[in-house]
Order: sequence, then structure tokens, then C-alpha cells
Amino acid sequence: MSSRHIQTLIRPLVQGLTPYVPGEQPKIKGLIKLNTNENPYPPSPRVLAATRAAVDGRLRRYPNPTAQLLRDKLARLHDCKPENIIVGNGSDELLAMAVRAFVEPRARQACRLSRTGGTPALLWSKSIVQFFTPSYSLYPVLADIHGAARNTVPLSADFTLPSLAELKRARQWDFRAALTFVTTPNAPSGRGYCAAELEELCRAQKGVVLLDEAYVDFAGENAMRLALKYPHVLVARTFSKAYSLCFQRVGYCVGHAELIAALHKIRDSYNVNGLGQVAALATLDDLPCYRASFCKIIATRERLSHELEALGFRVFPSQTNFILVRPPRYSAQAWLKKLRNRRILVRWFSDPLVRDYLRITIGTPEEAAALVRAAKAVL
Repeated sequence: MSSRHIQTLIRPLVQGLTPYVPGEQPKIKGLIKLNTNENPYPPSPRVLAATRAAVDGRLRRYPNPTAQLLRDKLARLHDCKPENIIVGNGSDELLAMAVRAFVEPRARQACRLSRTGGTPALLWSKSIVQFFTPSYSLYPVLADIHGAARNTVPLSADFTLPSLAELKRARQWDFRAALTFVTTPNAPSGRGYCAAELEELCRAQKGVVLLDEAYVDFAGENAMRLALKYPHVLVARTFSKAYSLCFQRVGYCVGHAELIAALHKIRDSYNVNGLGQVAALATLDDLPCYRASFCKIIATRERLSHELEALGFRVFPSQTNFILVRPPRYSAQAWLKKLRNRRILVRWFSDPLVRDYLRITIGTPEEAAALVRAAKAVL
């Protein structure tokens, strides 16, 4: 069978997809890894002990299909009911599920439009996945996989959130979009958004709004109350970034019971592995330990920002466990290579909106010091 014939077996939509590109996973030992926003500190001893203890005869059994114990504990944490929560294989799975649950593919909407003769703008809005740029680069991939339309609206020049009045004046923003993603705090800029401006935006939207709070534990404010106040608002969180469980892939979403029930309908039968559930439960029993590590990361973030600014870097204010910087003298892409040659990995994006910047994960104080030494050597 020829390659050309094999191509005919693949859906045209899939053939044309550009996949999500994750950060480099180094194969060389000894590299300082500051490119994928992982917590530099390990899970707490209590979490490690609970996970090890679960490696027993349970491995031959299926895990709880709805992560019921974890949902119960999260409900107590957020003062809601278990039916307001769904747990996913990382928050990425929940983002994908939201697109599938709330957005109509364009082809289906085109057929509906031709049959009903309905209002074109309203029908097309139901096919729109909307988000600001720059933000999480998975959003456009999820829209493309689903065959949905994208509506991308630029953030302000300094990566702040446009006001509601500015969005109305620009007329590019669709207040009837089926699904709107807002990364808060923003990635890759690190900018935090206050709950008041997010609430103003949520009130104005007619479709579902998903506030993606992957980095909120490093911020001064969160918007969880909006998911419990407005029936069309969801908040997604993850145990990866702040709670050192990237390896286990556990995330969750909070919102109105009817939206959560819709997500459950399309959830894979056993979407969250049993060890992940055990680790996440133990994490919630040891939150003071993690809050101490958040404080260390924030302190390192502020110190590193000042030291890089002293070397001529432009550093944007951050409410996350990373910083976005414009490096001096050389291009950002050249800096990426120069730092890698000094065994330090950072992240560079080719997107025109951020190609002049590097995103740097906040590591340990020792890793931050090594980065500063490398930067001085480059200069």
C-alpha cells in the first residue's frame, strides 16, 4: 500500500492539523530544566508515602470511575457539592472535553444554517472557540481538532486584559461565542488578572466561559467564586504546576452541576488513574507543606526578576511560577541556544506576538543563580 493511498485513509481535517508542541524533554543528564513550568520541589513525604503504599494488589483493579473520594474532598475545599466537580486526566483533558461538549463543529452548523435559514451570526457563534492571544497554545489545537472556528483577540500591548469597553469598541470579540477560554494568570506572559475584571467579562458573555487557573496558586487572587456564582462559568485547575504531580496527570473543573453533568457524559470511563487519585487525595491532606513551597517559589521569582533586570532584561510582572523576559543584545532565539550550550533549558516560542521573549520557569534558588551566572557569561 503506497503512502499516497494511506493518506486517503486519514480524514482531511486531521491531515491538515498542526499538533501541540510541548516543551523539550531533555535526554542529556545534568541540564537545568527551566522550560516546562514544573514545581522544582518534590511532592510532600506524605504524598510519596501514600502513593508507594497504593502500589499493591489494587493495580489489577479499575480505579473509581468518577474519582468520587477526590471530588468529595475538593467539594469540601471549595465549599460546593461533588456534582459541581469533574476530575480529569490533567486539566488539558477537561479543556478538550469542554470544546466537545459546548461547541458545534462548523460543518454541522453550516448544514443547520442551510436547513433552517436562521440568523447566520448567532448560529456561527455556536461554532466559535474564543481566546485571547498570546495564551495557552493548546487552545487553537483543540478548536482545530473539533472542526470549530477560532476567534482570537489580542491582549493589550503589555499583555493586560482589554476592558469590556475596549472589547465592545473593537467589535472583534464575540459575546455570543460558544466557548471562551481565559488563561488566568496568563501564560506565557505571567500576568495576573483581578477577579473584578474577570467577573465583568463573564457577566457579558452569553456562552460558556472557562477560566483556566493552572497557575493560580502563585497569584494573589483567584476567581473560583465566579464558577459557583454564574451558571455559565467554569474554573479549571491542575495538580501539575503547583502540586508537583505532572507525572500523574490530575486536574479538575468546578462549575454549575448541569455543565459538569454534560462533561461527565463524554468523559472516558476510567479517565483518571488510581495512583493519581491517591496522590491528589494525599496532597489535599498536606496543603500547608505546599503553601510553604509556593512562598519559596514566589520569593525566588522576585529575586530572579530583579537580578535579570539589573543585567538589562525586560521582565514582565508575574503571578505564576515563570517569568517572561525580553533579553538584551541578542535575539531571544539566540539566547535560547546560548543558554542551552551552558546546559540551561528555557522556552522560546516562534509566535510573532512573543518571539522576542523567553519564558523562564522558576526553579530552586540554586538553579536561578546558575541561570544568572550563565546570562552574565553570555553578556
